This record gives sequence, structure tokens and C-alpha cells, in this order.
Amino acid sequence: MSRHATLILGGARSGKSSFAERLSRESGLERHYVATGQAFDDEMAQRIARHREDRGTGWTTHEAPVGLVRCLEKVGSDGRVVLVDCLTLWVSNLMMAGEDVEQASAELVHHIEKRRGRYLFVSNEVGLGIVPENRMAREFRDHAGRLHQQVAAVADAVYLVAAGLPLKMKG
Repeated sequence: MSRHATLILGGARSGKSSFAERLSRESGLERHYVATGQAFDDEMAQRIARHREDRGTGWTTHEAPVGLVRCLEKVGSDGRVVLVDCLTLWVSNLMMAGEDVEQASAELVHHIEKRRGRYLFVSNEVGLGIVPENRMAREFRDHAGRLHQQVAAVADAVYLVAAGLPLKMKG
């Protein structure tokens, strides 16, 4: 299988993860789930547990809150579909860890371009609202927006999901 990457964008609770999971199941490939979320509080722990329950069995789960590219280097290969959920949490984790988001984003794009296998990247579209009032939130929005553009440029397909309905934007 040649390189195949799909970017799935949408708002919170838009159905983007469910859509990505469906595409993963339909691929017929061995399924791997790369989780970037971290349970810093009970509410987030409940969200993670609900996500795990919703996707059901048949997945090998990997945790990569910051080291996403290292994880993909180990997991991604022909015969597998790798679902990464989600890029915006990854950006947030990088920022909170004081990492260079632009460099990490470039490494991810380079990985997508060079590796074989099928990838599905889920991310929150954060650029459709008002301009955030504080600097960190604006920087987050800008990092996420640039990352989405970069991944979309090298992806074979891009979807925007709203109200559970996927709109194919590329591919």
C-alpha cells in the first residue's frame, strides 16, 4: 500500500472521531489508535473512557501526548490503519511542555510524506470562531491552523465534519 493520509476536521462533538473510526473499520486493515489526550482531571478521564468504549474492540491503542512522530515511526506500516485523535490536543500538549510546535509540525508532515501506510488524522477546526482574547489562545489557534494547512497539503483526502455529516474537501 502506498502512502495514504486523510485529515478529518470538525468542531467539538461534530462526529469527526466516529467518522474516522468508521473509515478505519472499512479499510479492513489492522487498526491502531494513537491517543494524544491526557487525563489531567476526572472529566477528561471520563471523556477518554467514553471514547475508548465508543470505538469498541479490535484496536491496539498507543498513548502519544507529545512524542507523536516517534509513535508513528513505530506503529505505521503497510497492512495497518493508524488513527490519530487528535492533532489539536497534541498541539496543546506541545505548547504546555514548552516544545517547538513549528518544528514538531514540520517533523509530522515530513513523516507523512515519507512513510508508507494509511493514516487518519482527526483534529478540531478552531479557526471559524472569534479571535481569542488572550495571547496563548491566539498562538494555539495559529499553530493549529498552520498545522492543518500543512497536513492538508500532503494528505490524499480532507474532510470537514459537521452534525455527523462528512463533507469531502480534497481527494
